[in-house]
Amino acid sequence: MPELDMERLHTFVGKMLGDLGGAFSVPTTRIGYRLGLFDSLGQAGPATAETLAERCKLDRRYVREWALAQAANGYVSFDSATGVFSLSPEQAMVFANRDSPVYLAGAFEVAAAMTEAQAKVETAFGNGGGVAWGESAGCLFCAVGSFFRPSYLNNIVQSWLPALDGVVARLEEGIDVADVGCGVGFSTLVMAKAFPRSRFFGFDFHAPSVERARAHAAEHGLEDRVQFETAVAKALPDRRFDLVTMFDCLHDMGDPEGAAVHIRARLAPGGRWMIVEPIASDDAAENVGNPVGRLYYNASTMVCVPTSLAQEVGLALGAQAGESKIRDVLTRAGFGHVRRATQGPFNMVLEACA
Repeated sequence: MPELDMERLHTFVGKMLGDLGGAFSVPTTRIGYRLGLFDSLGQAGPATAETLAERCKLDRRYVREWALAQAANGYVSFDSATGVFSLSPEQAMVFANRDSPVYLAGAFEVAAAMTEAQAKVETAFGNGGGVAWGESAGCLFCAVGSFFRPSYLNNIVQSWLPALDGVVARLEEGIDVADVGCGVGFSTLVMAKAFPRSRFFGFDFHAPSVERARAHAAEHGLEDRVQFETAVAKALPDRRFDLVTMFDCLHDMGDPEGAAVHIRARLAPGGRWMIVEPIASDDAAENVGNPVGRLYYNASTMVCVPTSLAQEVGLALGAQAGESKIRDVLTRAGFGHVRRATQGPFNMVLEACA
């Protein structure tokens, strides 16, 4: 056995303390989001623990301990001389500004859902089976929708669609769009708001997600322009679409190649397919060396791979499949043109056409 290096050990334990501190912060941070504590600090301004408790109509002792926990996390600022807690502009972007591209309420909800799903995924490790979407944890699909909403709100119209060849102009004129794997509908509704002349159809294989999507459409007054239906990606209605979009879900499908074949058949002449996938290198060593890869590999272990293995074929690409594997799926399905249209810190956007 190699000789123990005490300095390296102390450094590693320090890292683990930081990681465990982050893990321990998940429930208290969720409480802050859910009970409006972060919102109060962001909207009504700095406050002592007592004032914050009064604003939110909560128990003072609990709020004081919560506020000190968030100060220890570095999530809120604390003035020890006055006892006042506050959010810096940067902290507010993460904890109080719901339309910020880095608002992370959904991320903490996903972390909690992954922990809740542990027993089922652990069993699957032994038998090689899957854990179906919607069955792993209470409302994982709600958490995932909330997690992706800030990214979609700040990227789909601003940078992703404009990166496609001539698509924005066609959307402005009015075309038929299928949003496949739409989940609770945030991606579909973002596009529908931006392009009122186009017709949008959201499809998802999970009926409770479709119900939520319809409710969201009604909340935004878009139910007359957007239709949501329960359908698997390999069995869309028999009609043609000028644009098909797929956000962060191809890798979750059991048979992504079968889905790609079907989507190719549903594209109108000159139609485009936009596939948004988690950013990843084709070299796994590069993915494990950065914080984004760390998040995605853990989420993939607990959510993406079990979801795919619960479906027919069960290819289980995983959230860090990389562009080459995605391209292989698309080219085997008959797409002659595939290119990376754009990318960001968390996603890559591919454009495919026949």
